[in-house]
Amino acid sequence: MTLGKADQQGDLLDDVTRFCDETLDEHSIYSFLHRERDRLFPDEAFADLFDKSGRRSVPPSVVAVVMVLQRLEGLSDREATQRYCFDNRWRYAAGVGGYDTTGWTSFVHTVLVDMRERLRRSESPNRIFDVARDAAKQAGLIGRRRVLDSTPLYDAVATMDTITLIRSAVRGLLKAADAELEATLRGVFTSGDDYATSAKPMVDWDDGAAREALIDSRAKDAYGALLVLDGTELGPVVNQAATLLATVVGQDLEVGDDGIFRIARKVAKDRIISTVDPEARHGHNSSAHGFDGFKGHIALDPDSEIITATTVSAGNVGDASVAEELIADLLADEGPQGEEASVVPGAAVEDGGRAEQPAAHDAEPGDDKRPCVYGDAAYGTGEIQSDLHDANIESKCKTQPPSAKDGMFTKDRFVIDLGDDRVTCPAGVTVTIGRGKDGGGVAKFAAHCKTCPLAEQCTKSHLGRKVRVGVNEVALARARAEQADPAWRADYRATRPKVERKLGHLMRRRHGGRRARVRGRLRVDADFALLGAATNLARLATLKVRSIPGKGWAWGSPGFVVVWLCRFRGLLV
Repeated sequence: MTLGKADQQGDLLDDVTRFCDETLDEHSIYSFLHRERDRLFPDEAFADLFDKSGRRSVPPSVVAVVMVLQRLEGLSDREATQRYCFDNRWRYAAGVGGYDTTGWTSFVHTVLVDMRERLRRSESPNRIFDVARDAAKQAGLIGRRRVLDSTPLYDAVATMDTITLIRSAVRGLLKAADAELEATLRGVFTSGDDYATSAKPMVDWDDGAAREALIDSRAKDAYGALLVLDGTELGPVVNQAATLLATVVGQDLEVGDDGIFRIARKVAKDRIISTVDPEARHGHNSSAHGFDGFKGHIALDPDSEIITATTVSAGNVGDASVAEELIADLLADEGPQGEEASVVPGAAVEDGGRAEQPAAHDAEPGDDKRPCVYGDAAYGTGEIQSDLHDANIESKCKTQPPSAKDGMFTKDRFVIDLGDDRVTCPAGVTVTIGRGKDGGGVAKFAAHCKTCPLAEQCTKSHLGRKVRVGVNEVALARARAEQADPAWRADYRATRPKVERKLGHLMRRRHGGRRARVRGRLRVDADFALLGAATNLARLATLKVRSIPGKGWAWGSPGFVVVWLCRFRGLLV
């Protein structure tokens, strides 16, 4: 299929174009896309997705506009192509005009499927998001502050129980095997199950013995199949199916002393919840609320509310693990710093204490020229705080204060001297930190706690109090000291909630919002980036952003743009 190109001229006498010009708000997303389509999505920008010969495709500029409007309005592929066919606003935005022109009057929904797949396989799969972000950046709408947050994305598959997981994995292995290997595998099955359908076996589910026998027989079928494959050279498809089966039976089952397989009374750390989408995971966005699927992460410019980066992770991955990816543009602009050794009152037990020292080029806190990152306590880890400080980025990521059980002394009651590697307790006793191979350490007060008058307020352990000193101790202590400043807290409360509102805008759609429309992390990631791009383009339309031929982008009223252009050309002082 070769690259199809849209008509650049348009029809001045077209009724749809004239009607929409007169009735639509100039700053609606439809008017914005109509005006800027050729600048945002020139057909040539998608040339690498197509071959040199074959029939011509639907112009990518038209398809890109439909994809953007589809994500904004939360429509399925069929609904989106119907809307394009019958809604004049969509046709106006796509630049194809009415029905008596040479423009594309309609196309089938599989064109959208094909375009997403072509983009996914390309070297620049998120080019629509990149175009929208670059336009905002050229218009001066992206500064040096970022707010980070995440939101659950429910998977597009059903969560499977253990029996369904095992049977589905076995069926997947049989399907991947050739006829000879399939016959060999079936020869070791002893349960009597032919694994022909996905339906659960017919047993008395109220009978505990029957359930136990069912689990044991299907587990032995699975392990028998894996023993057949052990040491055999497998193709990539069979190897993938066998790996999935081994993971499924290993995560949920345990064998008793009687040799019978039973469901383990625990949840595996990285448990697969569906063989249809093996990358989906159990996740928690709070201690009381769980979900199945993925997490969508965004970085937001809090002043313009433009999304500067998106990514998707498994549902059980911590928010801080993708922070570096979200602020890659800020990290690329900043250099490393030196290290300091200091006496620090307290730090967190879990993370820890790397000695750091500010370099001479440090900007003052609150300096508008210094990049700044905001985040809730999920991003306030010692590693993130230390990395931001090393990169000369101001941290507005909230770090939780240290805590202790039953009202005992918290860690910040101890004075940690990293220069001399010592810790002093509230009673004035000083001990040396014992360092481990990873750079962290432990200060043990066991020998002094037995006779200490404050022991009842410090520990209930017969081994005495221990204070853990990690590799990021200074960073945590510094962060806690900074966030005690009322000005810090006021700025945090005024800025961070903006990302919550933006996530609400992203998730409000009936189709493709909170619920993923596709399977697999990479496809969900691409779809989430497209949603971010559509939201950004709608924001650019609201902010009255316009392209200046040959000069870039500017925002504001048309009069402002004229003044900006005159100043750019040196016609005004």
